[in-house]
Amino acid sequence: MGTSSQAAPAFVRLAAHPLRWRLLTELAAGDLRVRELTALVGAPQNAVSYHLRLLREGGLVAASRSSFDGRDSYYRLDLDRCAQALADTGAVLHPALRRTPALPAPPGGPRRWPRVSVLFACTGNSARSPIAEALLRHHTAGGVTVASAGSRPRPAVHPQAVRMLREEYGIDIAGRRPRHLDTLRDRRFDYVITLCDKVREVCPEFDGDPRRIHWSIGDPAAASGGPAEQAAFARTGAVIDARVRHLLPVIAQTSEAHHDGT
Repeated sequence: MGTSSQAAPAFVRLAAHPLRWRLLTELAAGDLRVRELTALVGAPQNAVSYHLRLLREGGLVAASRSSFDGRDSYYRLDLDRCAQALADTGAVLHPALRRTPALPAPPGGPRRWPRVSVLFACTGNSARSPIAEALLRHHTAGGVTVASAGSRPRPAVHPQAVRMLREEYGIDIAGRRPRHLDTLRDRRFDYVITLCDKVREVCPEFDGDPRRIHWSIGDPAAASGGPAEQAAFARTGAVIDARVRHLLPVIAQTSEAHHDGT
């Protein structure tokens, strides 16, 4: 246990500032640009940029160039780093506050998921969105209704996506075919999650007022083949898997009342 003379842990010093806490909570919902964060938190852009820089230096927030507009950047919350920082902070206060696993399996059987429908979208529906679809279905043992589609679907799922899911997660999507977002316009979704910056700009509206979330993830198919492409798909799979696992508690706490009549 720490003594009263110890300085507050770095996470506490970073997160305790009101504006930085607002930025963290907004980014917890999905990836955003500076101008979007400025509007959400009601602070000047120079203040938002300054505090984002501190959060980046602290390792809690990362940034990447937009694939839609290379002059812009998306900021994302590193939830794994936040989880570790929170665990370390608790342990400093008292050993009993060490991190415990999220979503423990309920006694007597598999977890029951609320009646939730999720749509993942990317441009080609050949890599990122089918990977996310497969991983969410896998992690919920089919308990969540999940689909994926693209704004400009390719003829087939990328073979590296098929290989990576089979070798890393034991999932077979070899028979899956990309489809257009328009083919799902008559479906109702609770969550619409865009995985590339380009499709975020053109993703259609869906009935039922679904919650829209953006994950700014680079296209692994942009790699130049061979080992580089294989490594790119492995990294992308790990990133999407982490984000899907962080989505699970959000889905688990979805109120059944929200779905009455849907």
